[in-house]
Amino acid sequence: MLKGLGQIGDMAKMMKQAQKMQAEMAGVQERMAEIIVTGEAGAGMVKAEANAKGELKGLKIDPSLFNPDDREVVEDLILAAIKDAQAKAAEAAQAEMAKVTEGMGLPADMKLPF
Repeated sequence: MLKGLGQIGDMAKMMKQAQKMQAEMAGVQERMAEIIVTGEAGAGMVKAEANAKGELKGLKIDPSLFNPDDREVVEDLILAAIKDAQAKAAEAAQAEMAKVTEGMGLPADMKLPF
């Protein structure tokens, strides 16, 4: 008559794990705003800084690039540095999320948040 109570206990355990994961993910979101990565282009002549959320935080350009004839080159280097920073930010974010899912039996390559 009370066979089904085992499933209720399992459900309660799953809910507790889900709440724990939710709290950990909130912490990860806060940490991602603080993790800063630097993307580079042109052998470091253009550098873009972004946080792990992908928000651009800074841009540094070597003064030697400020030649009007090289405008298109500089623009391309800026875009390349930003893309590099964004790729590194995505990697940092994924690494932080992996820490949350690590002990929960979820696949390591699972993309979070869903």
